[in-house]
Amino acid sequence: MPPLHGPQRGFIRKTEQFVSLKGSQNMRQDQKAFVVTGASTGIGRAIADRLVAQGHFVFASVRKQADADTLNAAFGANGRAVLFDVADEAAILAAAEEVGKALQGRTLAGLVNNAGIALPGPALIQPMAEIAQVMDVNFMGVVRCCRAFAPLLGADPARSGPKGRILNITSVSGKFGYPFTAAYVAAKHAVEGFSDSLRRELLLVGIDVIVVGPGAVKTPIWEKGAAVGANRYGDTIWGKPLEKLTQSLAAMDQEGLEVGVIADVVEEALTTSSPKTRYAPVPNKLVNWWLARLLPPRVIDRFVGKSLALLPEA
Repeated sequence: MPPLHGPQRGFIRKTEQFVSLKGSQNMRQDQKAFVVTGASTGIGRAIADRLVAQGHFVFASVRKQADADTLNAAFGANGRAVLFDVADEAAILAAAEEVGKALQGRTLAGLVNNAGIALPGPALIQPMAEIAQVMDVNFMGVVRCCRAFAPLLGADPARSGPKGRILNITSVSGKFGYPFTAAYVAAKHAVEGFSDSLRRELLLVGIDVIVVGPGAVKTPIWEKGAAVGANRYGDTIWGKPLEKLTQSLAAMDQEGLEVGVIADVVEEALTTSSPKTRYAPVPNKLVNWWLARLLPPRVIDRFVGKSLALLPEA
């Protein structure tokens, strides 16, 4: 089968947007190498740390030089930060070219698409630019990275070694729509569908595609966004429900899983000989996963509506 380089050749390199790998320590021949996007904090950082601790080599993407310096110091000879934004296709392609050179003809063992943003708001009045931004980063960013790194994972037959895996971090929101998170939910649903289709397409070249969809995790991503939304939309009919959502998300932040739990699941999915197609690490799984999937949607509507003051007053 011909390589999948095609339109990736001839792009304009943005050298200021990635960290050159030429001066980095060489990987050992027995080391597996992984790319992890959005690795400055939270789940992405935990995944990168776990893979490095297990002796693997990690190319960790961040957007700020200060974060790159921090990761480079932490990883030592077992990793390297790469500066790119998943919304910037040229920067992603430049980084993929540099990673490809560092691999010295071998395959990349895995691509973890973790980078994402959360900008909550009422779907009918949230600025269209925000909705577009969430879709661009959380969905199109995944598409861009899959296309750029697929040749390194083994779609390019000139590379030697086992075929790599693509692991896309989605969310319980990839299966369940919560109020005021419509753009985020839409993006995560899109990643879920894209992952299923891509996995079947890549049967031809032997690259697996896996989804990890966590429930609540102890990170402040949603609490911060909801607080901003509650202030911005406070004088609308959505003000009170958004205030309740802020309180709910703050509680979920306290009760959520530690990021290390997600890192454990990701490591298993990347390294086990027989991975599942989807993993769902969710706290209180009976209530937060199984009941939400088994109960009739109208029942869930009433429960959510009551808890967030969304039901019309009698």
